[in-house]
Amino acid sequence: MNPIIFGPIHSRRFGKSLGIDLSPGTKQCNYDCVYCELDPAKTVDGYTLVLSVEEIVEAVEAALAAHGDIDVLTITANGEPTLYPHLYQLIQAINRIKGETQTLILSNGSTIADPEVQEALLLVDTVKLSLDCATQKCLKRIDRMHAGITIENIKQGMLDFEAKTTHPLIIEILIVEGINDKPREIEALNAFLLQLSPDRIDLGTIDRPPAYAVKPISYEKLLTLSRLFDPSLAVHITQRKIVEGTPATYSIEEILGTLKKRPLTAEDIDILFDTQSRRALENLLKEGEIIKTENNGVIFYTIP
Repeated sequence: MNPIIFGPIHSRRFGKSLGIDLSPGTKQCNYDCVYCELDPAKTVDGYTLVLSVEEIVEAVEAALAAHGDIDVLTITANGEPTLYPHLYQLIQAINRIKGETQTLILSNGSTIADPEVQEALLLVDTVKLSLDCATQKCLKRIDRMHAGITIENIKQGMLDFEAKTTHPLIIEILIVEGINDKPREIEALNAFLLQLSPDRIDLGTIDRPPAYAVKPISYEKLLTLSRLFDPSLAVHITQRKIVEGTPATYSIEEILGTLKKRPLTAEDIDILFDTQSRRALENLLKEGEIIKTENNGVIFYTIP
């Protein structure tokens, strides 16, 4: 297969996904994140190895013809895809050939204040931006960004973009033990995300061998941190591998109290609730005490 294309990958949230790597030959990124699965590399503020739009589109066309049933085209890179200098033209060209297939871009969010980047991302069906910290000190420790990148510029760029877009905006937060797992960092993130009001927040931790000697946190701690976010925010815990203990019994009052603090996903229910508690949950659904809502492929249980 052409190195520009990878997959298909089956995703519970997005269906059958085909990846488009805008930097297949080498890492080109303005971050050197401590948790990155790629080897450490010097940060850059632009691509030096640049594929042509025509080359990428040709690879996408061939892949769509070969597979035919792709639900989403995921634009990413060995590095940061928004550093690709012809992003607007590329997304325009992909939109002309994709048919009913959706597009998704995975970005570290660092360039979102750039008006040209915003114009390109407005053409994408779903935009997913990383935001591991809401303070400059934390950003520097965890994302090891290129000179000149500031958290305030990123936050303002996200607010400006959210005001323009009519498509789903998802924020991804990756928690690293001892860096951004402190309540004060979550409080800073919560305050900003209440302003931003993204469609969903994906909260996770390290699940691949990282570039540096850092560690993940457990699902239980992710759950605790998730409860520090305002209940109005749709927080989805993405980490499922580090789960200890067994499902517990929740009373009706405990179920309602838990959902008032934070909506739970179907995956959370599978991990936390025993059979008796799931029956009680179903009864509450039938009685209208709680409801199920769908948010970009994720089912949430919440209080109406």
